[in-house]
Amino acid sequence: MTSSQSWASPHDPPKRTLTSLLAKRVPRDRGENSMVVHQRRRNLAAVMVTGAGLLGLSLSTEPDSPEFYVLTFAVAGTWLAGGLVSEPEHSSAVRTDDEHSLRHPVITPILTGTAAFGAFFGAALIARRLPVLNEALTSILHYADRGSDPWILASALANGVAEEVFFRGALFAAVGSHNPVPVSTALYMLTTSATRNPALVLASGVMGLLFAVQRRASGGIQAPILTHVTWSVLMLRYLPSLFRNPTPARNQP
Repeated sequence: MTSSQSWASPHDPPKRTLTSLLAKRVPRDRGENSMVVHQRRRNLAAVMVTGAGLLGLSLSTEPDSPEFYVLTFAVAGTWLAGGLVSEPEHSSAVRTDDEHSLRHPVITPILTGTAAFGAFFGAALIARRLPVLNEALTSILHYADRGSDPWILASALANGVAEEVFFRGALFAAVGSHNPVPVSTALYMLTTSATRNPALVLASGVMGLLFAVQRRASGGIQAPILTHVTWSVLMLRYLPSLFRNPTPARNQP
């Protein structure tokens, strides 16, 4: 098979690609010296602190306020700029059975995001019965319910892509070969804890682990970006109605 043939179809059969995404690894060893690595990690730590601070501030503002949108886009800009400056090279290819063949997954990450939404939707039905999680989910979904749909969607997409560029791109690479999946996931959860919302922290742990596994297997961020964006869009579309406070019935004369 020629090189052009191996890249001709970007869509692997779902079952085969899922195996590649979750099991196989594409090595990324650039052979950088320790001084460069340590400097990169210090820079990333500074970006994390800045992004976490802005994230916490964004959820302390009023829903659908100018401050909320400015801060949420500022968070996305922080992750994107920090990730691109530190790690400008990203390639999301997965190995197939042919050792020299690489393909870019599209269909499977989207299906994975859809499946993740289904799991979260089922979990949300249970969370409604748990006061702590019900309150946490109601408070965060209030922003989506009261916000302007185009701006909320744009903000969610921008942050989804930017988070992958930073956390599964630059940060994952900076961790190196020593347990990058759990370490990057833990740092993702630590950053999300700035929201002081237990539901968001739990979600960041589950989805962060999934995104990190995809990053490890594919060697890039295309797969986690597609999964993240798909999951976010579906969550925004279908979850707020589950936690919308019913309008009190008016007293009849």
